Amino acid sequence: MPETTYREALRGALHEVLSKDDRYFMMGEDIGAYGGSYSVTKGFLEEFGPDRIKDTPISESVIVGAGIGAAMAGLRPIVELMTINFSFLAIDQIINTASKVHYMSNGQVNVPIVIRMASGGGSQLGAQHSHSLEGWYAHVPGLKVCVPADPYDARGLLRTALKDNNPVIFIEHSALYAKKGEVPDEYYEVPLGKADLERDGSDITLVGYGGSVSQVLQAADLLAREGVEAECLDLRTLRPLDVDAIVASVRKTNRVVVVEDDWRFGGFGGEISSIVQENAFDYLDAPVQRISGADVPMPYNGRLEQAALPQPEDIVDAALAIL
Repeated sequence: MPETTYREALRGALHEVLSKDDRYFMMGEDIGAYGGSYSVTKGFLEEFGPDRIKDTPISESVIVGAGIGAAMAGLRPIVELMTINFSFLAIDQIINTASKVHYMSNGQVNVPIVIRMASGGGSQLGAQHSHSLEGWYAHVPGLKVCVPADPYDARGLLRTALKDNNPVIFIEHSALYAKKGEVPDEYYEVPLGKADLERDGSDITLVGYGGSVSQVLQAADLLAREGVEAECLDLRTLRPLDVDAIVASVRKTNRVVVVEDDWRFGGFGGEISSIVQENAFDYLDAPVQRISGADVPMPYNGRLEQAALPQPEDIVDAALAIL
């Protein structure tokens, strides 16, 4: 199976729909002439033209609002926001309009829009460009939230998201764009709401999503040296969430550590912990553990930034503590 980067996996899925269906078009800052802040759309302007690849002003509310209107009118816009932090400028459009139109119209109007955002720290982009706020959008009924952790899922989930008839928030971790992985040449899709069992184990469950999956897998390797077999679960999507996979794994291993880059206080890890407690309490041999980012604005300094992010050693320490 050939290898490709996370960036190229995304690019391939976007190129497919733009080539096959004129209803699809892209909007965003610097996605055309510049080729995209992360080079995902490089060359698209020359191939598809300015009617399909639209460089926009720096106005996230206008970008998303125009995309919602186009979606309601029958087109299938793909909106790119440079970072998830900038989505706050469009949050009214996303939460008060995109997520609610289908419900408020009694199912008469769909909003088939995909909003792509880069998220996460580790690239020294400073406090206004580096946080993992996926859980904020997963909180909202009417939105679906994808958090691919590798090239295979990036392409497969994006293909599925692009077919959805209602809004999908598609979150790409900024530190993963150069990550390589196997992606088959033949067409495939990854369903929303289906977690991936990355590693089978019997002693403890490690749950991660997006950028934290690599730390979870590294921690599992370190735990194996200690004779501990960790089961690793990549959530893939936060909404819909594969509750059955989480509960089944915890019932099997009896212990769980939830890992995320987001802040601990009010983070999505708390939701997962509650789900485990409600559905697998009698199977738990120890309290649910959470490893998360520090409750601080993300430092720019490289060493401080790493200190503010979960590390494999932190996961190992938490796992051994409850074993």
